[in-house]
Amino acid sequence: MIKVSIAGATGYTGIELLRLLVKHPEVEIVTLTAESHIGKNIAEVAPSLRGHFDQTLVKLSPEVARGCDVLFLALPHTTSMQNVPELLKAGCRVIDLSADYRLKSAQVYGDWYKTPHLNPEIIKEAVYGLPELHREAIRPARLVANPGCYPTGAILALAPLMTESWVDAASIVIDSKSGVSGAGRKLSQATQFCEANESVAAYGLGEHRHTPEIEQELSGLAGKGITVSFSPHLMPMTRGLLTTAYVNLTKRVSRDELHDRYAKFYEQEPFVRVHTLGQYANTSHVSGSNLCDIGVQVDVRNQRAIVTSAIDNLMKGASSQAIQNMNLMLGIAETTGLDAPPQFP
Repeated sequence: MIKVSIAGATGYTGIELLRLLVKHPEVEIVTLTAESHIGKNIAEVAPSLRGHFDQTLVKLSPEVARGCDVLFLALPHTTSMQNVPELLKAGCRVIDLSADYRLKSAQVYGDWYKTPHLNPEIIKEAVYGLPELHREAIRPARLVANPGCYPTGAILALAPLMTESWVDAASIVIDSKSGVSGAGRKLSQATQFCEANESVAAYGLGEHRHTPEIEQELSGLAGKGITVSFSPHLMPMTRGLLTTAYVNLTKRVSRDELHDRYAKFYEQEPFVRVHTLGQYANTSHVSGSNLCDIGVQVDVRNQRAIVTSAIDNLMKGASSQAIQNMNLMLGIAETTGLDAPPQFP
């Protein structure tokens, strides 16, 4: 059995990891940490897990890493990097769900997260954990940087177009809408029921911290620097993330040609479903799953490709994608523990 521990087990992503790993046939969960709930039983903080786990929450330390094969870090941004060097020295493999190792430039990280990176030398070995793009690099990695939810939806929506000569890569506009759970479990005014219910709000326009992550991966695919206009929105729903991406075309491309490009690009991917023409991504159709649904269209009048993608922000946007990465790192079937269909409605 693979010995797994979770740091930050009482946040939304930590609880989702536990919910999924309890049914994983290859996993034994050995340690759970939570800095603000040390000494409590996990079921006190996450009552949904009562009867499945009976473990006391402890403080994160190198000892935790020495006792497991894989350690998931479900910690806040800027917190993971304080711990990763010692955890790697302890000999376990780390999957970090924060943003601390996603960006390949310490300078870019500092600019967007408003704090210097503490160990830029480790950034170089971290692998960006989007299996559809980096599967072979993930397998031997010691440190995998699990992608953010917005970047996962946006990158998968646009990846098939980045190497095509008929796309104006300078014209990319990404409009994304996320459920409230994307803001995490910590209390804030914007995510209180009376503030978020019956309301749709844009935020972080032109400055959201996931922007450089999207640009980094699209630039790698295109072989040149890409900048995007990214507009995130908060939706009055618990979970789910819908992205609509717009890209100008430099020549006439039919809807069938665009669809064929996507179908071919993702034909071997177990967790990406490309809709038939005329169907578009819907968050309720992927809820509770590791799936990404994609629907494409060509606005013929304006010579513009329109691509929709839908993921569950807590699943493919965080916890289930982390387990997909774990499966790859440990050489077991990629779909293990993740092949249940979405919950609907």
